[in-house]
Amino acid sequence: MHDADLSVSTYRYEHTAALLDGAVPIEGVDASFATEPLVSDTFRRMVQGEFDVAELGLTYFLRTFDLEDPPFLALPVFPNRNFRHSAVFVNSASGIVTPKDLVGRTVGEFALYGHDPGVWVKGILADEYGVTPEQCRWVIGGTDHPIPSFDWIPQPVPAVVEVRHAADGQTLGAMLEAGDIDALISVDVPQALLDGSPRIARLFPDYEAVERSYYRRTGIFPMMHVVAVRKELADHTELLQAVYRAFCTAKDDLARRHREGATKQHMASMTPWFSELFDENRRLLGEDWWPYGITANRHAVDTFLRYHHQQGLSRTLLTSDDIFVPALLDT
Repeated sequence: MHDADLSVSTYRYEHTAALLDGAVPIEGVDASFATEPLVSDTFRRMVQGEFDVAELGLTYFLRTFDLEDPPFLALPVFPNRNFRHSAVFVNSASGIVTPKDLVGRTVGEFALYGHDPGVWVKGILADEYGVTPEQCRWVIGGTDHPIPSFDWIPQPVPAVVEVRHAADGQTLGAMLEAGDIDALISVDVPQALLDGSPRIARLFPDYEAVERSYYRRTGIFPMMHVVAVRKELADHTELLQAVYRAFCTAKDDLARRHREGATKQHMASMTPWFSELFDENRRLLGEDWWPYGITANRHAVDTFLRYHHQQGLSRTLLTSDDIFVPALLDT
């Protein structure tokens, strides 16, 4: 079919492990796989030109579309998804009880203004609660470890929004616990909350029920990341279809094992009552509860693209047809 050398990088999730371990090959491709302990390091290395194909956070990917010569297109592969009402934390003494209480407050955000969970959360807050980003003040930084500004990716900030970076040595988790910020949107759960600190709480205490309701109403299971490819590969249709099929196979094989595991009450898992949770999720999310492809994801992707544009992170309102490899638009 084709012979190609390809450098590929993705985080080691349970649904990508078979690719990294060689159990699922990419047909006709001599692929060299890499991974990183921090997925943001994969993002950085892809942006800096080290890989042909790699996982990228959606916002990191989309920010490159405003460069003079955008370097990437995407495969409709979404290796990271998460419902994000659970990613909003508040200082327990702040008086923030409802989303409306965020107006006029100082809110921390992990890594950069508009990280992937932040884009989703700000969009949901605006759509469903009328709270918009310019109504808050923003502080960017690391949750439990100080991090510098990610200067390897464009960082647009709308003029109407007040944003600053945390000072050297500061962490957003400590600032939240001390009351120096009122709330936090973060991919990482503050360690203080995990350790039982009474000074930090979630904005949505029963977040699972809220997130399940959100899915029932919208049909959106928010994706955080895509798999990006260098634009010069876009015309290599068979090659990119083979990469797409390999990611699908790795994910679908894992899903099949989970379904088969229900017969033995998932005895290979250490998580108690996993089978009950698995059944509940299948009833809500369906048989293909982690779909790849355009058809099953167009609404969710276009929603994120709308949020990204409304929040001033994309100059142009893009659609799914603009960002994915043309040969895979019918998936």
